[in-house]
Amino acid sequence: MRPSTEGAGSLVFRPASIVDRFRWEDLFAQSQPIEVELGSGDGSFLARWAEQNPGINFLGVERLLGRLKKLDRKGQRLQLRNLRLLRFEASYLLEYLLPTRSVRAIHVYFPDPWPKRRHQCRRLINEAFTRQAQAALEPGGCVWLRTDDEDYFRQMTEVFAAASDRFEPVEPPESMIQVTTDFEREFNARGIPTRRAGYRVRILHSSSVPAGS
Repeated sequence: MRPSTEGAGSLVFRPASIVDRFRWEDLFAQSQPIEVELGSGDGSFLARWAEQNPGINFLGVERLLGRLKKLDRKGQRLQLRNLRLLRFEASYLLEYLLPTRSVRAIHVYFPDPWPKRRHQCRRLINEAFTRQAQAALEPGGCVWLRTDDEDYFRQMTEVFAAASDRFEPVEPPESMIQVTTDFEREFNARGIPTRRAGYRVRILHSSSVPAGS
């Protein structure tokens, strides 16, 4: 079975398999650096960021069909040749479908905070996420995070602090900060601040690798 898109002009991609890792050439005609947004929502960030960065290929991942269709319409209207969309569960895609060491950046903005304690095990950003993100990211690749939830932000920073042998904190670039989501503008208008963090995969030099490893 060959990979396909939803229909003429659609940016929604249908993988040929849900157990084999993608080949990026099946999604994009032009070979360029890859960035992935997990949980694209209505696409208010991704459509603008892709428009501003035509030299980067973007994959937007969203589980809810209505939101995905809205982003598809935005991308088609803007004629974004560097954007593809996928309806899929973010954690599964990250662990099993993204080609290893192939992604320059992973964006996760305002994920479901699952505020009830008994549900917090469902949060996307956890210890497993740091391992899976490292596997998908190229050396020096980054994870960019935003949330309005103080408790979830604490968890985000804690799990990446625990992975400090693999990730180092970095400041999000101002150009990226300026591209806000609809959720973000709504929260900010109500006086709720955006909490941001960035982490870069550490590049291990040969001199730091123990002898005999």
